[in-house]
Amino acid sequence: MADQYDLLVIGAGPGGYVAAIRGAQLGMKVAIVEREHMAGICSNWGCIPTKALLRSAEIYGHMGHAKDYGLSAEKFGFDLDGIVKRSRAIAAQMNNGVQFLMKKNKIDIIWGEATITKPGEIKVAASKKPVVQPQGPVPKNALGEGTYKAKHIIVATGARPRVLPGIEPDGDKIWTYFEALKPAEMPKSLVVMGSGAIGIEFASFYRSLGAEVTVIELLPQILPVEDAEISGLARKRLEKRGIKFLTEAKVAKVEKTKDGIVAHVETKDGKTQQVAGDKLISAVGVQCNIEGLGLETVGVKTERGAIVIDGYGKTNVDGIWAIGDVAGPPMLAHKAEHEAVITVEKIAGLKVHGLDKSKVPGCTYCEPQVASVGLTEAKAKEAGREIKVGRFPFVGNGKAIALGEPDGLVKTIFDAKTGELLGAHMVGAEVTELIQGFVVAMNLETTEEELIHTIFPHPTLSETMKESVLDAYDRALNI
Repeated sequence: MADQYDLLVIGAGPGGYVAAIRGAQLGMKVAIVEREHMAGICSNWGCIPTKALLRSAEIYGHMGHAKDYGLSAEKFGFDLDGIVKRSRAIAAQMNNGVQFLMKKNKIDIIWGEATITKPGEIKVAASKKPVVQPQGPVPKNALGEGTYKAKHIIVATGARPRVLPGIEPDGDKIWTYFEALKPAEMPKSLVVMGSGAIGIEFASFYRSLGAEVTVIELLPQILPVEDAEISGLARKRLEKRGIKFLTEAKVAKVEKTKDGIVAHVETKDGKTQQVAGDKLISAVGVQCNIEGLGLETVGVKTERGAIVIDGYGKTNVDGIWAIGDVAGPPMLAHKAEHEAVITVEKIAGLKVHGLDKSKVPGCTYCEPQVASVGLTEAKAKEAGREIKVGRFPFVGNGKAIALGEPDGLVKTIFDAKTGELLGAHMVGAEVTELIQGFVVAMNLETTEEELIHTIFPHPTLSETMKESVLDAYDRALNI
């Protein structure tokens, strides 16, 4: 007889494992299926290990400016192997942490590849994926092949790097983020195809350690989803650091040579130029992992390669739900986690609010950092909103000057009639930690008047946030 659960989750990434935990908290009997690595791409090969690499690069960069702080650091360098090992050790720690959480919450781990055979039933086969858990073996006491039944099934299978025809990663000269996270040696020159968060973060990391970096972007601006003004400021700062950009440019083909690669790039004026490098990182987005799940068999609707859901994670088939990257953009771990809670609580019959994608923040952890939430200035105008825009530069903030980080800007956008905060956009030091203040404000439907009457501690970078609000209403004090 098949094992019976209240909830079966396919995929143990940020969305999947959070869904499993929330289900267990609500008294459900829960199992989670994973075929490759607990904690998913984010903790093993994405969000967390990249931040470990970027932290090492940041400290290395500060050492190069020691004299600016009255310090002496004349002889210093970096150990690439040590940097990578630290990053992988942190990934292993995250992986082990999720396994602990499964045990703590009495959630069964099923190891293998799941196929939905009918609503309420899955068949698990042996995983075709190699065991790539940072610590090595499959989790102890994991269940295996067989048929499992559940009242509800949540698909949380995530996404993988998008591959362009003719520019397939080979693990040697053409990389995805997998290879970029664990280089055996430092490339002297690097071509990055794509200027979204993944591409820009790797460009920033490798440039910090001395590589010559060229970023190629199809669209007119880098970080295409960001406010154009913020994107432009980020580009200027990155260019000042030595990163080269080709925008409105398309990689027509990549030629492998004895020493590396040559990218043949078509520019907006119809000309072609060649960009050489030791390695090329393909960072042109991701595609949803919808194959092999049996979605067609049970009739789950997909569109543009993603599972179609409502605001609560429900698909068109009763008892089958989807969350995270596999359910479409924005492809962000924190969106997946929030969707997980919404979906499980909806399954449990609780009163919940559906996901509002307009209030999902986005962060890029390059140097300088970029963070945003809500409408850009252009999108607000396209929507026909009459707006007020505030700006405040870091150079007017005492804490930023004391930190030696005067390059940055906070930009806020308000509805001119109601005072509603429509969007906030930032570039500069630690803005990925600041943005949450505006996320909370937007969720509480805070007006400019309430923000103006909020006391921000001094001296902090957060004071730039209040000054930006003041500037939108011609009341800025420190500029």
